[in-house]
Amino acid sequence: MDDIDLRLVELLRANARLSYAELARQVGLSAPAVHDRVGKLESTGVLRGYRADADPEAIGLGVTALIGLVQDSGGDTDEVLAALHDMPEIESCYFMAGVESFLLKARVATIAELEHLIVRLNRTPGVASTRTAIALSTKWEDRPQPLLRSEDGTARPV
Repeated sequence: MDDIDLRLVELLRANARLSYAELARQVGLSAPAVHDRVGKLESTGVLRGYRADADPEAIGLGVTALIGLVQDSGGDTDEVLAALHDMPEIESCYFMAGVESFLLKARVATIAELEHLIVRLNRTPGVASTRTAIALSTKWEDRPQPLLRSEDGTARPV
């Protein structure tokens, strides 16, 4: 990836609906050249997809919880992950260092739905315990970081 690719990634992270013409204007290339570059960024997995960012409360998901999950010492990690993946309330899953094996971000409509999710998690084979924190509000999330090239040629946040 060169500086133009990094700039394209940065622009698309900020607004994935930019046209090839607008991207081209901002990076100083032709629209067909930008189209080719974006295609390569997609095919190599640098750009993983595009999505609509909906307000969770507006679509009925007003409760956000962060759930720490401790895996049972005898539990199979792949089986636990498969079970977590099948729970649509879980938006994100991070493998952690420390006491908790996973940190989950879940969104549900009500506290009662969160309770049901926690019960399901605790009944999942391979799960020893959970610890839940409920977010009172979201100040920001998924904020893209500006990218720079480091001396070794790799991309890194500013």
